Amino acid sequence: MSNSIFALEASGVDVAYHGNPVLRDLNVQVRRGEIYALLGGNGAGKSTTLNTLLGFARPDAGSVRVCGIDVAADVLGARAQLAYVPENVALYEHLDARENIEYFLRLANTASTDDQIADALRAVRLDESAWKRRLGGYSKGMRQKVAIALAVARAVPVLLLDEPTSGLDPQATSEFNALLQTMRANGAAIFMVTHDLLGAAEVADRIGFLDRGHIGHESAASGADRFDVRDLYQRYAGAREAA
Repeated sequence: MSNSIFALEASGVDVAYHGNPVLRDLNVQVRRGEIYALLGGNGAGKSTTLNTLLGFARPDAGSVRVCGIDVAADVLGARAQLAYVPENVALYEHLDARENIEYFLRLANTASTDDQIADALRAVRLDESAWKRRLGGYSKGMRQKVAIALAVARAVPVLLLDEPTSGLDPQATSEFNALLQTMRANGAAIFMVTHDLLGAAEVADRIGFLDRGHIGHESAASGADRFDVRDLYQRYAGAREAA
């Protein structure tokens, strides 16, 4: 265990595939009650970053800790402290929202009551009229709310998100960002990978710009000028995409 103040921490992480470096001296720290957005162009290393934080890719150097637990030493213990919401949420379409949450809570050996599941669905503002509908008829935004409700029901302190607003309309994006802000206010440490530059500037506390596996620049998003953020993104990510 560690006495670090960070709920999520990657320190000096290097990852290579078949001898090719993908992450280079990656350093990320996220406190509880904070939203960190990682931006970068295609091939910058965003997916490998998530895989490393989740324990699916083992660092060649450096370390990753979740709530003080070293991921390499205790990957199951570390994963028990976090929830991951991929770009395309994998839930059972033939089950309704409550059934999905109950099923995945059982897989995680997490006890729950009907009231606790209902509280989680209310927390993510999923309309009660949709609770007993099969997820096959849900929009992407509604499916994401169910995935977030599962994280709420598990009461995990760390949330990892992969392109959370991709494919959402403006209203759904606004609702999702409001949900993240509520979770931050309740003490969650949120790490999100995104291409949504202006959305990241609006919702995140800090933004990191990933370039060839290394965070070339990090800035506080609070009060940030959006044109300055766009310039930074073009410098550290857009130029790489155009290369």
